[in-house]
Amino acid sequence: MFLPKLKKILLLSLMAALVAFIAAPGASASEAKLPKSMVWSCYDVGASGYMQASAIADAFSRKFGTRIRLLPSGTSIGRMMPLAANRVACGFLASEVYFAAEGLYDFATVQWGPQDLRLVLAHPSSIAVATTKESGIKLVKDLKGKRITYVPGAPTLNVKMTAFLAFGGLTWNDVKKVEFPSYGAACRGLIEGKTDAAVVITSASLMYELETSPRGLHWLPFPPDDKDGWKRMVKLAPYLTPFQETIGAGITPDKPIWLPAYRYPQITVYADKDPDWVYNMAKAMDETFDLYKGAHKVMPLWAIKDSGVPPADAPFHEGAIRYLKEKGVWTAEAQAWNDERVAHMKKLQAAWEKALEEKTAKKIKEKKFEEFWLKIRAEALAK
Repeated sequence: MFLPKLKKILLLSLMAALVAFIAAPGASASEAKLPKSMVWSCYDVGASGYMQASAIADAFSRKFGTRIRLLPSGTSIGRMMPLAANRVACGFLASEVYFAAEGLYDFATVQWGPQDLRLVLAHPSSIAVATTKESGIKLVKDLKGKRITYVPGAPTLNVKMTAFLAFGGLTWNDVKKVEFPSYGAACRGLIEGKTDAAVVITSASLMYELETSPRGLHWLPFPPDDKDGWKRMVKLAPYLTPFQETIGAGITPDKPIWLPAYRYPQITVYADKDPDWVYNMAKAMDETFDLYKGAHKVMPLWAIKDSGVPPADAPFHEGAIRYLKEKGVWTAEAQAWNDERVAHMKKLQAAWEKALEEKTAKKIKEKKFEEFWLKIRAEALAK
């Protein structure tokens, strides 16, 4: 009598354990489905974007066993080329997403034009204008007549500075442009007294150096209650939003500052990317969050409540939206924003086709094509 009863108890226990395992959070049945290997394009070694992609790749490897190779580049075209050629699964990109989607700057050439890009998730990141305490510059409007950094070939920096000047009612005609060969050189120029203001992220190592130097560090504020300033700024850079920064040189949770925020890095794909792949990528980012969120102070902002909502530099992909809806993150307002951006991009893409047709008909040379395209682009958007 006892032995059959014991067998029955053991069998029931085994079945209960099996059910519990299947239902357990994180069990394979509920996990994201990823390929065995992937390649991602990203910023160059040493950049914050590379660090973040590396931390996420490590988390994917630990949880899913997926092998990920990073393909770094120091230029916008270098990061976009492998994505356009389908040599990478996605790109961890920055403002080149906006320029590529809009067909501007490096992407206003016959070889590029407006790219039909979509986002999986987009990490919020502040961007700032650093000055020195020694300069006496307190507000953006105080930059009038001052020396301002400009990095040729770096539209992601220069366009932002143009927008920042507009916040204070200024243009490049109101300041003295000082050219530097690179972002790092521009930051160093501020420390060395060769310029009065530079576009920089608050956690840049050189800013901590400036903070402790005799020149001192001051961040120009961009308070959200300055409605007119923000209206002028987002007209030039519509991807910027108000953000109360608590991390960086001279900045703490007790001493925050209002700054513009943009998205960096942004996990980017083309619109025709398999929706199931995108859905699982978004899900994997969410499921591994606890594994990578401690890699750096900026990593917690990959939480989908922050990285899965607009505005951003391109619309979100339908596969990502499906997952974000499941998690209760995606709202009607987010969908309205996304629909508007998709319609905007379709208008640009139609204008591009018109520009290419007219180029052939009018025998326009490539070196004059950018000016020709921008005129057609402006006309299309004016409608």
